[in-house]
Amino acid sequence: MQQTILVVEDDSMIRELIAIYLRKANYAVFEAEDGEQAKQAILEHHPCLVILDLMLPKLSGEEVCRWVREQQRNEVSIIMLSAKVQTEDKIAGLRMGADDYMTKPFHPEELIAHVEAVLRRTGQYCQKIAYNGLCMKPRKGEVLLYNQPIHLTKYEFNLLYHFMENPNTVLSREQLIKQIYPHAEQTILDRTIDAHIKKLREKIEEDTSSPKRIKTVRGMGYKFEVSQ
Repeated sequence: MQQTILVVEDDSMIRELIAIYLRKANYAVFEAEDGEQAKQAILEHHPCLVILDLMLPKLSGEEVCRWVREQQRNEVSIIMLSAKVQTEDKIAGLRMGADDYMTKPFHPEELIAHVEAVLRRTGQYCQKIAYNGLCMKPRKGEVLLYNQPIHLTKYEFNLLYHFMENPNTVLSREQLIKQIYPHAEQTILDRTIDAHIKKLREKIEEDTSSPKRIKTVRGMGYKFEVSQ
């Protein structure tokens, strides 16, 4: 399960350089250039870690950090980036909720080492799959839609998990039946899967008449569609 990192930095050159090094280290990377974009990206992508510059337009890094700790508690790690080098500034950042604090300028490889160290400590909180505002935490049995809990039945949960593990892949009704009824002693009809998907759509789609996540592929099955 690839870990996701959000880079929040208003300097495009620094942001893109950090993103390049993170992708080389096999992390999934999203970017934001101001505090408001950062909040939206966190709700949509549910990153494991946020690399957060403090001097941001619209909403400061300190405000974003406080909001993350209020909304996400300890499930999102934060590495603060700042030109402030005084000890009291570092202490303030850590007490605010940051897991680590780095001063500018820094070498990208040093930042990667800090990322690895933080995720070694906090990685157990980041067992999740997230796409387009929908986040599943398989070990906890939780599903969030834009950070709001969604209550699913056992079959709906297993169905969604199989979809999210196989994004943009057409899955036949037969495949889905085998996934959620592995030990069935009687024949499970295709319409049973259709009924589960109808209920699931009612819980995760904004408009069930034109679903954006679980798409019907006529004559083949269903596909969990993820924007590239």
